[in-house]
Amino acid sequence: MSDDRYLKRTILKETVTSKWLPEGERNLRVFLPPGYNDLLSYPVVFCQDGEDFFNFGRIATTATKLILDEGLEPFIIVGVDVDKKVRTAEYAPDGDRHAAYVRFFAEELLPFIEERFPVRREPEHRLLAGDSLGGSVSLHIALQYPQLFTRVMSLSGAYYGMSQSIIGNCYDLSWLTIYMIVGLQETAFETDTGVYDFVAINRNAKALLEQKDANIFYEEKDGKHQWGFWQQEVPQALRFFIEVE
Repeated sequence: MSDDRYLKRTILKETVTSKWLPEGERNLRVFLPPGYNDLLSYPVVFCQDGEDFFNFGRIATTATKLILDEGLEPFIIVGVDVDKKVRTAEYAPDGDRHAAYVRFFAEELLPFIEERFPVRREPEHRLLAGDSLGGSVSLHIALQYPQLFTRVMSLSGAYYGMSQSIIGNCYDLSWLTIYMIVGLQETAFETDTGVYDFVAINRNAKALLEQKDANIFYEEKDGKHQWGFWQQEVPQALRFFIEVE
């Protein structure tokens, strides 16, 4: 199959208004799968760092290949853009925009998508995906809205101290399914808040989640804290959650 088939895809630009976000709106990009038909219904993948997931993660191309070549059930992808200047403030649980972002996601973004696209309404057909702090904020959204979100794809999740404390204070997490990968070369990654050992962070988070009976797929493999690593892992992660027709 030629690459042209993979590149013929539909990605729409949308803007959702918000009473929770200070700027009052947020830009989205929405991938519609090959053969899209608004009379059908589709699983939906919500990506933090939407622009990066599409541009560096190549998630639309990957999804198209998986659907056309491997028979995965067609699914919709919603990339939620973020202003990198306030990314930590929104994604980190101690950030001053975090509470507003989480409410926006569950109470404004989700209804916006459900009104416009034929996405399935059951939590088992929704997936939250993110890299680094995007992975941890995806988990925090699920923890605050377990009636809406039960599945998380975490690529080198940034589970710093407060995130681990929040996990530790949870009770039963047997309703949660989380896919976790981390690169073995991520032991001293410099962020805007310090240098962190992401391998240790993810091992600790995994242990805490196991104590709460979460359903976990966990893998460590060669890789650095960058999209060159995560892009290669997106296909396997999507296969984990999206069924073959």
